[in-house]
Amino acid sequence: MELRSQVMVWELVLLQSSAVLLSSVPSGPVPAASSVVSESTVSWAAGALAVLRCQSPRMVWTQDRLHDRQRVVHWDLSGRPGGGPTRRLVDMYSAGEQRVYEPRDRGRLLLPLSAFHDGNFSLLIRAVEEADAGLYTCNLHHHYCHLYETLAVRLEVTDNPREAGAHWDGEKEVLVVERGTPALLTCVNRAHVWTDRHLEEAQQVVHWDRQPPGVPHDRADRLLDLYASGERRAYGPPFLRDRVAVGADAFARGDFSLRIDPLEPADEGTYSCHLHHHYCGLHERRIFHLRVTEPVAEPPPRDSPGNGSSHSGAPGPDPTLARGRSVINVIVPEGRAHFFQQLGYVLATLLLFILLLITVVLATRQRRRGGYEYSDKKSGKSKGKDVNMAEFAVATGDQALYRSEDIQLDYKNNILKERAELGHSPLPVKNIDLDREFRKEYCK
Repeated sequence: MELRSQVMVWELVLLQSSAVLLSSVPSGPVPAASSVVSESTVSWAAGALAVLRCQSPRMVWTQDRLHDRQRVVHWDLSGRPGGGPTRRLVDMYSAGEQRVYEPRDRGRLLLPLSAFHDGNFSLLIRAVEEADAGLYTCNLHHHYCHLYETLAVRLEVTDNPREAGAHWDGEKEVLVVERGTPALLTCVNRAHVWTDRHLEEAQQVVHWDRQPPGVPHDRADRLLDLYASGERRAYGPPFLRDRVAVGADAFARGDFSLRIDPLEPADEGTYSCHLHHHYCGLHERRIFHLRVTEPVAEPPPRDSPGNGSSHSGAPGPDPTLARGRSVINVIVPEGRAHFFQQLGYVLATLLLFILLLITVVLATRQRRRGGYEYSDKKSGKSKGKDVNMAEFAVATGDQALYRSEDIQLDYKNNILKERAELGHSPLPVKNIDLDREFRKEYCK
């Protein structure tokens, strides 16, 4: 009997290792990388308060401080041979607390204490009885992430040891166990959401994107980044950044609606709300096609002069003329290429200016040099000879200053001619005896 029990245990171990691949696939739907939850077209009047609704109860930051009671596993039994409702057998929280509901099952049903660390939530029945046959379900619940996964195993009890074994019926595992021997109902799920406990506030982020008309999704502009830790980052053009806002308690209420106040015609485009919860594996996107209409003019009161009761009022606008509007999309280039391009324009302009300045200076100097040569040639033709500065002399006494040119004058006597020649030539040095000159004058 002991040998059969050992063989049965080894068979169950091999069955568990082979069932890991089957049980590791979650039974629920696998969330997409970025699934589009909704897409709608909204229209608001210019100047009004526009609200783009983006709400998700799964992104609520509860702050209940019950991290170890958010994850729970429990086994249920249904489909017994004698019939009856489904009953709870055992459950366990991520903190390691186990609870067995039936007194007869205490000590018979066991769950590994390290289930939420290694992802093994298998149920061990120490000694199988006839009443244990039925459909067992392994239920994994994550109350914070709102995740529910279920794995079914059918247990059959037999008295023939040769019939003992396990097989797959196409939907679930069928385990046939001999009465009185142990049975291991495998349930393995090693996803990080069941085995790890991260800080949720660092795993949640929400951001809003905006696509101007004609811009694809991969070229969208980022408007806001919201983190559950309280950090916020604003992007986008300044004319829109100061008019968009999301509630301060967005993560507490799960309401991440974007408010634009006041709405302008240039705000028209496609807006998308992205919800990311990396811990829970949540990735959702909501798309809004925003259209801006003209504000509706309020009708004037009846007693006002503009409603036709008085002829003195100014005529109202022609309703047949549609007021046109135009949206100008300015695409500001980004990156270093734009900076170097503008710097190249400035340097090229500066170089062109320097070349132009050098050309003007050279032309001016050439013109002046040509003027000097022309003046020298002209003066040479008129004089007929070179000018000697030694010909200029300063006369003493009452003699006047004469030019170096030979002036042909008709002198009346030789005295005047001699004086003119003395003015052009230096006087010879003479030794004058003053005593002799005085004697001559005394004798006369």
